[in-house]
Amino acid sequence: MKVLLALGGNAMTASDGSAAPAAQLEAIATAMDSVAALVAAGHQVILTHGNGPQVGNILVKNELAAHVVPPVPLDWCGAQTQGTIGFIILDALEAAFAARGISKPVAVLVSRTLVDADDPGFAEPTKPIGRYLAADHARAMMDHGQTWEDRGAKGWRRVVASPRPLEVLETETIRLLVRAGHLVVAAGGGGIPVVRDSDGVLRGVEAVIDKDLTATLLAQDLEVDALVIATDVDHATLDYRTDHARPIGRVTVAQMEEYAAAGQFSSGSMGPKVEAALQFARTGGRSIITSLHRIVDAVDHDYGTIITADPPTETSNESS
Repeated sequence: MKVLLALGGNAMTASDGSAAPAAQLEAIATAMDSVAALVAAGHQVILTHGNGPQVGNILVKNELAAHVVPPVPLDWCGAQTQGTIGFIILDALEAAFAARGISKPVAVLVSRTLVDADDPGFAEPTKPIGRYLAADHARAMMDHGQTWEDRGAKGWRRVVASPRPLEVLETETIRLLVRAGHLVVAAGGGGIPVVRDSDGVLRGVEAVIDKDLTATLLAQDLEVDALVIATDVDHATLDYRTDHARPIGRVTVAQMEEYAAAGQFSSGSMGPKVEAALQFARTGGRSIITSLHRIVDAVDHDYGTIITADPPTETSNESS
């Protein structure tokens, strides 16, 4: 089976959220052991990943050093974290393959994602990123062209555009590498956000792209059999954090849409994952939401939350 696996940011940091280098190395090594298990089970894997904690570290450095050097723009942050995380994944995957006796080349691509320059998010940025700052520190960053909002007692927080992804520009390269037998790591952090100007020239922009929506787009274009969104829970859950909480197993698109419309999934956590999973399942693919350590069970044994296309509507054929 051809599987696109989207790793959440929790797979790249310690269980307490620490993004220290040693914590990242350990967490990614553990994550890649699960990926190697999926390959050992005979599946073809394309891998994408989050980068929130890593970009967060760069943003703190920007704030602390803004009076000395200009802040690094978000498209540069994306490129830097793709390179760093990709390098760590490459080493960890090769080690995990070697431990299982697997011989498989790995390719890491610095990848761009095209977005619409007229996306409404650029006119009214709403995606909060980074830490809270005191007003005077926030104003210093605003002097560099950033948008910050007063969030009351917590302080000020930066907001940026979060445009919908339109195309992963390296898709054809990914396709060629997959056909050549590589495990490809691409579109980390949703991809480096770029727009195409009227003259056809591409340029990076200050934005954050939802990684799961980019994974869905890539899964469609690569015609994978399953999109697996790996998170920190085994299933999406109904009535989460109540006495009536219950896991969601296999459901149709229509059933999951009903749950989403009823407000079952938080916009800050499970909501975006469900939206991305639904988007792929609507095209006829199989979407899975589960924890990283259960991905083999999810692909091979229908474990986790599995969303499939609605069954075709039966029509009656009258004979004359």
